[in-house]
Amino acid sequence: MTEKDDIAKRVRSCIAETLCVEPDKVVDTASIIDDLDADSLDTVCVVVAMEEEFGIEIPDDDLEKAITVGDVIKIVRGRLA
Repeated sequence: MTEKDDIAKRVRSCIAETLCVEPDKVVDTASIIDDLDADSLDTVCVVVAMEEEFGIEIPDDDLEKAITVGDVIKIVRGRLA
């Protein structure tokens, strides 16, 4: 497994756990709000979980861009680069 795959897997797992959804629903194209039924507080919880999981800080500007699971993966990868 590549580092990119590992990051994506960890992000998906963290989102599933934070939002209490089935892991198979957490796919890159899933909308965090529309498909995973998150509200604005849930999205903040997802960001906090990512910050804790990866030891990074995600600015509010990036939070606004986090529409899908894939977006979150890109943001985390960018912060780790």
